[in-house]
Amino acid sequence: MTSLNAAGTGLGHHAGMNGDHGHSKEEIARRLAGSNGTGRLRDAVYGGIDGAVTTFAIAAGVEGAGFSPGVIIALGSANVLADGFSMAAANYLGTKADLDDRRRLYAVEERHIRQYPEGEREELRQIFQDLGLSGKVLEGAVRSVAGKPEKWIALMLTSEYGLAPAEPNPVAAAVTTFAAFMLAGIVPLLPFVLGLPDPFLIAAVATGLVFFGIGASKSIWSLAPWWKSGLETLLIGSCAAGLAYLAGSLFRV
Repeated sequence: MTSLNAAGTGLGHHAGMNGDHGHSKEEIARRLAGSNGTGRLRDAVYGGIDGAVTTFAIAAGVEGAGFSPGVIIALGSANVLADGFSMAAANYLGTKADLDDRRRLYAVEERHIRQYPEGEREELRQIFQDLGLSGKVLEGAVRSVAGKPEKWIALMLTSEYGLAPAEPNPVAAAVTTFAAFMLAGIVPLLPFVLGLPDPFLIAAVATGLVFFGIGASKSIWSLAPWWKSGLETLLIGSCAAGLAYLAGSLFRV
């Protein structure tokens, strides 16, 4: 299966929505090289859905309360900028915390290798044993990896602590979240900004299409059919919007 990280960044070899890929020496090398980065899929989906949900929820709540389109534009624009930046900042700080923790554990393992080399070799040996290696092959693998400290520590971070092979990128995570939030969040506002007839109806349909599109696109990296993933996201987003409209209608003036 093509790496999720490669798919999320648009890097690496992706041969189709069913995850099939070539197995020649060159294709394998390209695919493995493309999987060394962290993907942005989660950040894009997270930002896009939240942008569409919160902005349309504002439009639905204000419409339910019976206020003018100008209020929707003002509150919606403020939400797109402020909430989008807030989400990006939160994602940056969370990812930065993951990165800091990863670097702390790297330093711990580096120190342990210096201070307790035999104990660390035994950990390495047991990791390879769990993978099915034994005898001379096992000992050869231990010697080979132990001779490359950076590879040794990277393997320990993955196998002992369950960390991803690549370092997270806080800036890329924040930028992706903010961009996805802005792109999806502006959609519910456009009918009001452009002064279209029945702007709320158009906004509802357009936002529904955004929900469905985001969900359908997720199916590229999952086993769910595109239509099922799209309908699931549409249902979740519609529930949030419906609750906002209901809450706004309670304060109709």
